[in-house]
Amino acid sequence: MNHWLLKSEPSAYSWERLVKEKRARWDGIRNFQARNNLQAMAKGDLCLFYHSGKGPAVVGIAKVMGAPYPDPSSDDPRWLAVDLAPQRALKVPVTIAALKDDERTRGMALLRQGRLSVSPVTAVEFAAVVELGG
Repeated sequence: MNHWLLKSEPSAYSWERLVKEKRARWDGIRNFQARNNLQAMAKGDLCLFYHSGKGPAVVGIAKVMGAPYPDPSSDDPRWLAVDLAPQRALKVPVTIAALKDDERTRGMALLRQGRLSVSPVTAVEFAAVVELGG
């Protein structure tokens, strides 16, 4: 199983909306590196759900519900989407400052490539974020 971090502006698509809808298509990714990360996803992979913008923090854990498929929001079959379902909210949002302060998470792709909307997370980083989030 792999782990990922998915970024979204809460005004565009929030954790609360994912919880309410119970399942969502993660689409609209138009960055080649993020697309390659989507392509590497598999059913059962776990994702940290990160609210970007104002008050940036990891707020929940979602699960990939199936293999990537062509993004229906694009006419170009190279762009991909995956379906997600919420697993659980973190008790405490894990902020950028908390990630930078913890030696287990200082090397996260999020901190190196902050604009990337889909990034890999190591098992150690994932476990650390879950621990920090209660």
